[in-house]
Amino acid sequence: MNFNSFWYFLLLIYSVIIFMFTIFKKRNIQTLLLIFAIIGFGYFIETIIFNFLGSYDYYPHIIKSPSFYDNNLGAFFSNALALPVTATFIVTLHLHWVWMILFSLFFVGVEWLFLKLHIYSHNWWTLVHTGGGIFVYFAIAKLLYQQILRRKNEFFHYLILYFIVGSISGSAHILPIIFFSNRVYHPGWFADPGRDSMALAAVFYLCASFYYCLLTILAWKIEWVKYVLTGILMYIVNLILISAGFLQSLVWWDIPYYVVLSLVLLKISIVVEKRLSGTNEPANQENYF
Repeated sequence: MNFNSFWYFLLLIYSVIIFMFTIFKKRNIQTLLLIFAIIGFGYFIETIIFNFLGSYDYYPHIIKSPSFYDNNLGAFFSNALALPVTATFIVTLHLHWVWMILFSLFFVGVEWLFLKLHIYSHNWWTLVHTGGGIFVYFAIAKLLYQQILRRKNEFFHYLILYFIVGSISGSAHILPIIFFSNRVYHPGWFADPGRDSMALAAVFYLCASFYYCLLTILAWKIEWVKYVLTGILMYIVNLILISAGFLQSLVWWDIPYYVVLSLVLLKISIVVEKRLSGTNEPANQENYF
């Protein structure tokens, strides 16, 4: 373990401790739904400010090449681990807004430390953006949790479904690319090939997640047709991207993996939608496993 990765793994340990404590205290389905929803929300925001607008750069030095994959993995430590588990801890334990401020300042301090250690850098982003953004992030987590506890609005119901599916879809789509280099995207949007690949990968999973959610809410008499259609469409879309020069498949299992993944994600979307509909309880009640 090198100097840079040591600090990121400390962030990982912090995340695991907070996550395990929250799960032990709550032990209910709403907690899991919230953490996946807030991860999905974070992924959506990061696609805009990180992948496309280049807000900041991480240097965990875990992935050797391409460098943007290492950068993207650093973002994963923040957006799939530390921030969402902290938001879930604050919200599900019903902590006061003062705790939201304190944890926002805590993460500002962590970011300042990472800057000083030269394991992270700003482009146009600032510590003020971090402090304000994280406080808003926590507030949105509270809003999402209230909607999970009590289905008050159809739009938020399906938005939460989209975020949950997106969190799983995004992780399952991008992490194999980072660790196993199974495929490379070539949209030609950025000079950096790693960033170029991750940008289209993000757009791909966001669009695919929308498709899974849309198919979930459509009432079909024969449900297995949804799975057949999904598998065929995923296969065809991959072939079109390859023939158009936007996708380079590098291993034999690449396309089969994403076809099977599409079927799994559709099933997850259907199951999650039923769970969300089943949590239509008074706001002060929670469903336990």
